[in-house]
Amino acid sequence: MNSLQGNITGIEVKGNMSLVTINVANVNFKSIVIETPKTVDYLIEGGEILVLFKETEVIIGLDPEMKISLRNKMIGRITNLKTGSLLAKLNIETDAGNIVSIITANAVKNLGLKTGLEVVAMVKTNEILLAQC
Repeated sequence: MNSLQGNITGIEVKGNMSLVTINVANVNFKSIVIETPKTVDYLIEGGEILVLFKETEVIIGLDPEMKISLRNKMIGRITNLKTGSLLAKLNIETDAGNIVSIITANAVKNLGLKTGLEVVAMVKTNEILLAQC
């Protein structure tokens, strides 16, 4: 599980759901949670929070300017790449910290991924989990 520590910089509440903006080392993340500041005490602007997401939820792209609906984007460099027969594990150093992505070995081949290459790591808003520090 990828884990990054940040601070809540915004909370938009609609009904019993919140769209939370978190800043991690000047990289903004968005998370949709089925809670509000009235139902949990950790949803406080300025509060410290952990941003969590599974390695299998990290999507890899090559163009930081691509038009796509994913809002959680981190530009980074592949520092380690281990490719098996079906899956590959990428370590990516980003401004937000080191993250891990697990993608198919075919995707590594098709994208021409290799150590040292700059990539865009992306995570859907609904796949970002929040936890108290």
